[in-house]
Order: sequence, then C-alpha cells, then structure tokens
Amino acid sequence: MAEFLTIEHFTPHVGKIVRFKGTPHEFPIDRIVGNDGPPPPGWSRTPFLVIFRGPRSGGAMPEGFYECEIEGGPTYGLYVAPIHTVAPDRQEYQAAFT
Repeated sequence: MAEFLTIEHFTPHVGKIVRFKGTPHEFPIDRIVGNDGPPPPGWSRTPFLVIFRGPRSGGAMPEGFYECEIEGGPTYGLYVAPIHTVAPDRQEYQAAFT
C-alpha cells in the first residue's frame, strides 16, 4: 500500500532539487501551499499543493505520474502537472493532495 502523504512529508524539502525519474527534468520544490492544521471535517488530511519551479525554456514537462526523487531525501510517486505561470522566467508545476 502506498504511503499516505501529508504536508509534513514535504516542508523539510522546500528548496531541494527533485529529479523526475525517466526524464531529463529536475526542479526545486519552490513552496508548499496549504497549512499543517487539522483536516476539514470528513477529510483524511488537510489539502495542500507542492509547487515545483522549472525553467521557461526547453518545453514543459508533460503532465503525468512520476517517481520523484528528492535530493538527500525520499522518493515518492506523484502526479505532477504544469500550471499557468505568469512569471516570465519560469514554468511552475504542481502535485495536488486532497
């Protein structure tokens, strides 16, 4: 059974590089959006997003399921998707947890 991931799994790794196995892509975890408070009634966890920061050039990494190896840390299987990014110097990606 897959590990039930929470915000606490990712907050110590903000700023670290994540390698997306099977691709040439590696991006830092830019930020976590959400909080570590109790989950809403009826939810198993508090919803959160892990935001990765990639370069604007070179084409976007396709949306999909990736084995994500965190620099100096664990490897998690995550569904990662490019998101609308207004900053001209980067392309952001997210892994959403609800």
